[in-house]
Amino acid sequence: MAYTEDDLLPISALQHLLYCERQCALIHIERVWEENLFTAEGRILHEKVDSGEDCVRAGRRIARSLPLRTLRLGLSGIADVVEFGSDKSDVYPIEYKRGRSKAANWDRIQLCAQAMALEEMLGVSITEGALFYGKTRRRVVVMFDATLRAETEDASERLHQLIASGQTPAAHYDAKCDACSLLELCMPELPKNKSVSKYLAAMADAE
Repeated sequence: MAYTEDDLLPISALQHLLYCERQCALIHIERVWEENLFTAEGRILHEKVDSGEDCVRAGRRIARSLPLRTLRLGLSGIADVVEFGSDKSDVYPIEYKRGRSKAANWDRIQLCAQAMALEEMLGVSITEGALFYGKTRRRVVVMFDATLRAETEDASERLHQLIASGQTPAAHYDAKCDACSLLELCMPELPKNKSVSKYLAAMADAE
């Protein structure tokens, strides 16, 4: 499915979706956000990366904060770093993350979406990129194979369906909830048909 400019959603929302559909809806439908230690560390890491200037290192051009767009997936965003070699087809996206490499595919799918956007924009084929994790200070190479690309397309479609529905999924507690910056706002005890934003408005009216 081809999307238009008006349909574009943030590439970063893919990770929110894959981590927790309710979290994704709270952030991108209800516009609710709360920072915690983990999100603050991630923001600071990205600010450090983004504040650097483009340069040439070992014969490769290093571009930072590169705008991305893909109408095929209906996504837009910013690539932390993209390395360009002397050959036009040598394009290597790098995404910075605060923590460690995960077994789940959230980070790899986000990076793959960036690569697919670059392919569409530049008319090239990109076979791999890398994730740089702040805790381990290491790059993890990611191969953009057919399986990962299919998972990325599926996640993009699910994201568009969720946002188009305008509905926030019901809360279900999981161990990963403890690391979520929205834990207190999410409030698992809320009725399934009651949105967090409406709950907060009701609380404000009661004060």
